Amino acid sequence: MLDVHGGVPLTGTVVVRGAKNLVPKAMVASLLGDTPSVLRGVPAISDVDIVTGLLELHGVHVTVGPDGDHADGELTLDPANVAQGSIVDIDAHAGSSRIPILFCGPLLHRLGQAFIPDLGGCRIGDRPIDFHLEVLRQFGAVVDKTPGGIRLEAPQRLRGTKIKLPYPSVGATEQVLLTAVRAEGVTELKNAATEPEIMDLVMVLQKMGASITVDPARVIRIEGVDSLTGFTHRSLPDRNESASWASAALATGGDIFVKGARQQDMITFLNVFRKIGGTFEVGEDGIRFSHPGQELRSIVLETDVHPGFMTDWQQPLVVALTRASGVSIIHETVYENRFGFTDALRRMGANIQLYRECLGGTPCRFGRMNFKHSAVISGPTPLTGADIVVPDLRGGFSHIVAALAAEGTSHVGGIEIISRGYEHFLQKLDTLGARIEYASGC
Repeated sequence: MLDVHGGVPLTGTVVVRGAKNLVPKAMVASLLGDTPSVLRGVPAISDVDIVTGLLELHGVHVTVGPDGDHADGELTLDPANVAQGSIVDIDAHAGSSRIPILFCGPLLHRLGQAFIPDLGGCRIGDRPIDFHLEVLRQFGAVVDKTPGGIRLEAPQRLRGTKIKLPYPSVGATEQVLLTAVRAEGVTELKNAATEPEIMDLVMVLQKMGASITVDPARVIRIEGVDSLTGFTHRSLPDRNESASWASAALATGGDIFVKGARQQDMITFLNVFRKIGGTFEVGEDGIRFSHPGQELRSIVLETDVHPGFMTDWQQPLVVALTRASGVSIIHETVYENRFGFTDALRRMGANIQLYRECLGGTPCRFGRMNFKHSAVISGPTPLTGADIVVPDLRGGFSHIVAALAAEGTSHVGGIEIISRGYEHFLQKLDTLGARIEYASGC
């Protein structure tokens, strides 16, 4: 339990390293190589710890930086002795992460078999793995669902195939890439996700010897190769964390320089940030985000796949919008249950109404379903401290920001989940002047 004393603007500098949505996937890609890989910019987050444990269970030797130095976030991953891990140990390590499903393709290539336990992750909407399994079947894998998880085998070398995604899913695109690069023949993936993290994974695989082309119309073609080598790569910075700190500056009336933030990955966010009234300055090594010192403006916004406004950006931004003048509307088109975090904001005094209707023009999969996926935020409304339990990663960070923006003290539980995607976030908050402390008895 964390006690958060609000009413203090966050000011100062934070450092953002490699992207949570790339680093664990690049670590999995190291399984595909015949020689060691070096990954730099690796953040100290729990998802990295989970994947490290899973890789080690499968025989990959993971070492941290030269002489154990964490300063550059460097990992060396040596897959020379890949082997099938213990089912019990895999299940114990993977329970809180959805990354293990991406181990399937690489393990099928290396060992001819794989086991994937029941998957965890944030409860923000339906993330079925059935499509992942169907993709693997198209490559030639034999899939057997068991009560404890999923067992896969590749009696023969996996074969290239043609796939069209019903939705440009990031996870499904990653699955295809990690499986197709060593499959026999050509794989064509239509309606692929093209997020910056996907493109960075493509660059990792290309460094390993893969042949991948990306067409403008969301078509990715992969020519399978017999073998791959290791890679040396520095991850792109985490644009989600960068945007979160930007929203924190806006919500608390602060001024935060995010060292490592990169403009080219955040163009859509920066446009919205400016429309609300926030100010930013792009420097050579980061972006400075600040409150304008005057009333914020309401907006109408729809989340979407890249290059649209990321779903991960909207939750921290909603907190800032409670301080904007007028009525803001957000239409969530990516995850159907992403607004669950607003319950706590309403208890703190926010005026937020949720609707099942699509309050926007972007094509949406949830329009005729019973999901409250549109939000109307009326402001400005002052927030007051409350008791909060963190529901998911981005929602949890949003709750911390709301508590910092509120008058009085909030008691926040379940903060451990935030460490899945935010490196040293409590230390960073302390550096920015936040008044936080562990509750007595915790």
